[in-house]
Amino acid sequence: MTAPDVMPSGSTTAPRKPVVLVPACNRMIGQHPFHIAGQKYVDAVRLAGCLPLIVPTARADEFDALLDLADGVLLTGSPSNVHPRHFGEDVLDPTLPLDPERDDWTLPLIPQVLARGMPLFAICRGFQETNVALGGTLHQAVQDVPGQHDHRAPKDAPADVQYGLAHEITVQRGGVLAAVLGDLPELPQIRVNSVHGQGVNRLAPGLRVEALAPDGLVEGFSVAQARGFNLAVQWHPEWQAASNPVSIRLFKAFGAACEAFRDRHRALHREPDPDR
Repeated sequence: MTAPDVMPSGSTTAPRKPVVLVPACNRMIGQHPFHIAGQKYVDAVRLAGCLPLIVPTARADEFDALLDLADGVLLTGSPSNVHPRHFGEDVLDPTLPLDPERDDWTLPLIPQVLARGMPLFAICRGFQETNVALGGTLHQAVQDVPGQHDHRAPKDAPADVQYGLAHEITVQRGGVLAAVLGDLPELPQIRVNSVHGQGVNRLAPGLRVEALAPDGLVEGFSVAQARGFNLAVQWHPEWQAASNPVSIRLFKAFGAACEAFRDRHRALHREPDPDR
């Protein structure tokens, strides 16, 4: 069911805000398990003009009901890494955090989101999840790969330093990212932050490179043949998004896509008006 278009009095209401699902991470706090999501992602969804809905770990038989509620999905970053068993490797560094519960439902969810033509915006861990979900692989430690730079943030530095602009990326012509950023004067290069240890090794089939780091590491991709807006980025555009022109354009484009999806969904499911 969709939100009603008409109030009981018969006056037309404004369309509801698009609903964006934000999958939660799993964390032990003390002796108790919690579902959590970073406030900066929730704030960024609101910057996009949408209503964030944080979703705890879901079962496969709940996917359709959840997606029926939604007009978009935002896959967040996280301190945890995608478990390497999902791309055929053993864990190289057992001291790094993992979140197998998140893997177990976001990885199968991603193809369903794309199949519906629903907007998908994937950030950092979400970027890595999307590549793995569609058949790609990851470097577990980019800094140990010959020819690759260290893309991690300075350890124990203040957040403003960790999430400060770290390096340029080159936006590829003809893609989603280039279209969203449009006439920014600094294109095709933009500066981004860098807060990740894992990165794309083999890009999944059907993915289009949207941006590259100076060492050639993929910093952005999209699913070329997907019906709906989709974009995955390795950096963190949600950090202080409201004061960053690149971030504003990214989230506004995502929000506009969610609005368009909402409107198509409402048009398909609107009940006939008996007075017409």
